[in-house]
Amino acid sequence: MNQAQSLQKKLQKGGLMDVSAVSRDEVIVAAGALGMTAFVVDCDRARSRSAVLRAVVKAVDFPEYFGGNLDALYDCLCDTLLDQKTGMFLWFHNLHSGDPALSDDAQAILGVCADVVEFASNNEKCFTYVVEHAGRHPDPEPGISPTPYSGSRSPE
Repeated sequence: MNQAQSLQKKLQKGGLMDVSAVSRDEVIVAAGALGMTAFVVDCDRARSRSAVLRAVVKAVDFPEYFGGNLDALYDCLCDTLLDQKTGMFLWFHNLHSGDPALSDDAQAILGVCADVVEFASNNEKCFTYVVEHAGRHPDPEPGISPTPYSGSRSPE
C-alpha cells in the first residue's frame, strides 16, 4: 500500500489522525481525492477559547449567527459536515494547547470534534481532524504589545 492509499485509509476511518510523517498538503490532497472538503484552522495567534472558535469560524466560513460557545461549534461543524459530499477534514494549525490559558479549552474543543466524528458516522459521512500542537505562546517582549488576533497593529 502506497503512502497516498494509507492516508486515504486513515481519513476514511475518521477521528483524530496522527500525521507526523506527512505534510499538511499531502493530507489535503488525499482528502480531496476522497471527495472530502479540507479546512485549515490557523490557531497561531489564538490565546483564548473564543479566539480559537473565531479561527474555526473563519476557516469553515460559518454563518454570522455563530453563537461562540462549544454547543454552537458542534452545531455548525455538524451543519457544515452535512453540506459536504462525503465528509470533511479539519487541520488545527499551531493550536497552543500548552498555553495555560488554552489547555483546558483546547481539550474541550477537541472533545467537540470527537462528538462530531460520532455524528458523522451516524449520518454516513466522515469527519477527520488533525491537531498541530504548538506548546505555549512566547512571552511578550517588554514595551511591545502582542499582535492582535486580527493580525494588524495600529501605527505607533
